[in-house]
Amino acid sequence: QVQLVESGGGLVQPGGSLRLSCAASGIIFSDTTMGWYRQAPGKQRELIAALTASRNTNYRDSVKGRFTISRDDAKNTLYLQMNNLKPDDTAVYYCNGLGRSWPWGQGTQVTVSS
Repeated sequence: QVQLVESGGGLVQPGGSLRLSCAASGIIFSDTTMGWYRQAPGKQRELIAALTASRNTNYRDSVKGRFTISRDDAKNTLYLQMNNLKPDDTAVYYCNGLGRSWPWGQGTQVTVSS
């Protein structure tokens, strides 16, 4: 079965950096367009970055220039490098395949606060 396990979150000051990881199993990872999503308190989950199998990327405007999505197909792992973090980036972060009905993982909490 499909399993997605996110990690790497934490508490960071504004301007700081974090690197999130998503370990995937039960899928043909290398053929899949993957995305990072986030859900802030009281808000809907939103897609913030996507990466195709051919390494094309797309970012939500609010994170463009600060976040970088990448993947290691040999490790079935998706990454999100987050720089210059802002308080508005505080959310639970998830990964998933785009257009897939895979179950969501537990997510990883990112809190940006001084």
